[in-house]
Amino acid sequence: MHVRSTFVALALLAAGASAQANNLLDQLKEQAGAAVNSQGSSSSSSSGGGSALSNLSLGGFKMPAVGSSTIGSAAGVLEYCVKNNYLGGDAASVKDKLLAKITGQKKQENDFASGAKGLLKGGDGKSLNLKGLSSKVKEKACDYVLKNATSLI
Repeated sequence: MHVRSTFVALALLAAGASAQANNLLDQLKEQAGAAVNSQGSSSSSSSGGGSALSNLSLGGFKMPAVGSSTIGSAAGVLEYCVKNNYLGGDAASVKDKLLAKITGQKKQENDFASGAKGLLKGGDGKSLNLKGLSSKVKEKACDYVLKNATSLI
């Protein structure tokens, strides 16, 4: 009887470990895909000026810092997120207020164009292409940009 109980306990333990391993594997796949997409990092060194959320870890990697030097990129990503239904509500209004701050600044306007295509450029030299991410991770990234962008208004 004791041997049978041991086998049942081992079987339950193995089943639980298998489910946990599958979850871990899914997380690793998501992180690997995100890492590949973020390797196109910008090497320009611009001052950050990011908020406290700048170092948020999303899916196991750090998000690019969003700050005063990246207003154009943040506004563009907000447009991407609204257009693709990852954000609603006041996101369009926040984007419009950011655009008003960068009008006439060529670099910021170029960053807006890249952001509108899903490329977030951070003041820390990192970038993230939202196009290659899962919908769930895109939603989190869009929320991250919105929270940071709101603090820049």
